[in-house]
Amino acid sequence: MEAPDKHIKFPLDNYDRLCFLKNVVTNPNIIVGDYTYYDDFETVENFEKNVKYLFDFTVDKLIIGKFCMIASDVTFIMNGANHLNNAITTYPFAIFGKDWTAAMEGKEYPQKGNTVIGNDVWIGYGATIMPGVRIGDGAIIATNSVVTKDVAPYSIVGGNPAKEIRKRFSEADIEKLLEIRWWDWPIEKITQNVQNLTGNNIEELVKQV
Repeated sequence: MEAPDKHIKFPLDNYDRLCFLKNVVTNPNIIVGDYTYYDDFETVENFEKNVKYLFDFTVDKLIIGKFCMIASDVTFIMNGANHLNNAITTYPFAIFGKDWTAAMEGKEYPQKGNTVIGNDVWIGYGATIMPGVRIGDGAIIATNSVVTKDVAPYSIVGGNPAKEIRKRFSEADIEKLLEIRWWDWPIEKITQNVQNLTGNNIEELVKQV
C-alpha cells in the first residue's frame, strides 16, 4: 500500500490551489505537520499573507499539527497586533520614535504565547484565530468563526466569538482517540486503516493499536 508523498507541494494533479502546507511556508516561526493541507481560491501563497503581525521581536510561533484542513481566507492574528490594554490609552507612541521613544520603558505589550493548532483540525472558510489560542486535536472550526479562546479536542465551535456547538463524540470515545493518536502512527499503518479512519467505529480503530 502506498501513501501520497508528503514532500509534494501540490498533491492533486493539475490543481495548484491546494497544497501540503509544510512544503509552502518559508517563515521559520510557522511550523506545520505532515499532510496538513491548505486550499485557497486564488493562490496558496496567500497563506503566509494571512498570518498577520508575526514579527521577529514578538518571538511567538504558529504551530499547526498533522493532517489538518485549512480553508481559504483563514486568518491567524499573532501577538504583534497586541496593544497595551491596561493603560489609559492603547496608542503605541513608542514605535514612532522621536521624544516618544521612551513611552514603553518598564512596560511590555501583552504576550499570549504561541498559537497552537492540534492534529486533524478542520478550520472552515474565513475563520479568524486570535493570538495564543490553542485548538485541540480533532476540533472543527465553523465558517467565519472568530476564535478568541482555547477549543477543546473533538469539539465543534462557531460564531463570533466562537462558542462550542457540540462535541463530536462521547467523552469516553474522545479519551480513546486522544490516547491512540492515530496521526502519529507510521504512514503505512495509517494507509492500512483509511477505511477505519473514515468510518465511525472507534472500537475497531482502537484494536489496531
